[in-house]
Amino acid sequence: METENSNVENHDYLQYRFYVNPVNPGNEILIAILGEQGFESFEENNDGFAAFIKSDELQNTQLLIPDSIEGIEFSFTKTIIPKQNWNETWEKNFHPVDVEGLICIRAHFHAPPPSGTLDIVITPKMSFGTGHHDTTWLMSRYLFDESLNGKRVLDMGCGTAVLAIIAAKKGAKTVMGIDIDEWSIDNAIENCKLNKESGILIKKGDAGTLGNEKFEIILANINRNVLLRDISFYSKVLEEGGKLYLSGFFERDFERLGEEAKKAGLQQVSSAVRNEWGLLIFEKADK
Repeated sequence: METENSNVENHDYLQYRFYVNPVNPGNEILIAILGEQGFESFEENNDGFAAFIKSDELQNTQLLIPDSIEGIEFSFTKTIIPKQNWNETWEKNFHPVDVEGLICIRAHFHAPPPSGTLDIVITPKMSFGTGHHDTTWLMSRYLFDESLNGKRVLDMGCGTAVLAIIAAKKGAKTVMGIDIDEWSIDNAIENCKLNKESGILIKKGDAGTLGNEKFEIILANINRNVLLRDISFYSKVLEEGGKLYLSGFFERDFERLGEEAKKAGLQQVSSAVRNEWGLLIFEKADK
């Protein structure tokens, strides 16, 4: 086993960049291993993936990775992402996101979009979800077409709260955002205020945080393993006739996610793909 000690108390995140051959099923196997060790976010690409974990999660433990996996070649590098450098990084790289002229996701230093375009201002900091990733783009695009007036919406793994803010601006009656990361919680609250949507309730936690509340729309743009684990939780708090939006995975994961959703009493009603990343929409049948 390869082990690594970490001593990075002053940093918020570690990024492990994995180079994998073949990517499928290599990514899936390695992500499953890392998911068991507390890695909370994964970004897959054509030659592997990046895995993110808060530095304090590894301070007193070891990163355990097998020396070899039969049929799979892989290597990785580690990068420290200092909290104090994040704003500078995103300001250099954050360009406005145009969602087919319907939604503009931008930073405060960008010019507003033309009249008639839904204007969302985001300061991402250490949180994920600026709209640049294909999964956030897909969720934003299809959420825009959803009838949200007077509905109760839940945004699981809300990150920057960009989807929660879109839902609120599209007329949702109540919106709740939940994330496991304290930094994301602070950032989500800040972005809600920035967009004059301070009525959005932001909570720290995971699917286990869900109680007796019921929602007509649930949004979960996370990663495949978390979604597979938590679909049953989402179904329990989804109203009959309500919709569950899932993203954060590749098109090749559709069948596996569909199987789990069916077990949870959900029926697929739509799907979409952008650059191999996928979106699935399910509905909870009326009894």
